[in-house]
This record gives sequence, structure tokens and C-alpha cells, in this order.
Amino acid sequence: MRDVAGADVAGRADGGAVMMRLWGEDLKVYLYREPVDMRKGRNCLAALAQEAMKVDPFSGALLIFVNKRYNAVKTLYWHRNGFWVCHKLIESREKFCWPRLLEEEVVTLTGEQLEWLLDGYDIWKQPHQMLRFSRAA
Repeated sequence: MRDVAGADVAGRADGGAVMMRLWGEDLKVYLYREPVDMRKGRNCLAALAQEAMKVDPFSGALLIFVNKRYNAVKTLYWHRNGFWVCHKLIESREKFCWPRLLEEEVVTLTGEQLEWLLDGYDIWKQPHQMLRFSRAA
């Protein structure tokens, strides 16, 4: 189902939480690794995207920023004639798993990885090591 603005809306039959996605499968997601001051508004974040990230803030890409405590993120998204700015603050002692050891200043994510990140998963952690055996017994 889609709402008036064209966003994907998924509802539950039991009346539970509804999730709204403003992006599709082909969305480009750019994550800025360095913490930023969460008092920054849309214009400052757009300038940061353009100057530091070298990403066009009007391109329709989703830009993700984190605070210095790693418990809040802001997203910036240009939608036709204005910016969407969303802010998520974790209301407990948990933190977002942020890429601190990567060399790139800007990290590209898929929409799926973005959802994992917002749900609290560490998407930069190495998966289980693959084992290869020559014999079963």
C-alpha cells in the first residue's frame, strides 16, 4: 500500500505498529562517519553533505548523521521541493553501531543495511568464519 506522497506503508492486521518507508530498493544511502552536533538543521547538514561528504544533497539520496554519544541519528532527504529531516534518539543506554575503523569518511549503505543499523545491528561486524572440511568422519 502507498500513501498520498508515494511512501510505502505496511500495516499489521492486529492493529500493531505501522512502518512507513520513504525510500525504495534503489535508494542511495550515505552515512557520515564523524559525529555531528545534533543542533544542526537542514541547511547545515546539506552544506556538510555537499562540502565534506562530496554528495549532492538534492540528489534524492538519504544522508545519515550521528551524534557524539552515538545514541541519536538525523537523516536528511530531499523530496521534490523540500528537505525531510528525521531524528531518532535511543531512549535507553544503547548506542548505534557506527563504523569507526573504516578509512572512508563517507560510507554507502543499502536500504536493508539502513534498517538493520536503525534496529541496532552491527552491520560492520564480520560474519561467522566459514569452515571447510575435507572429510565428515
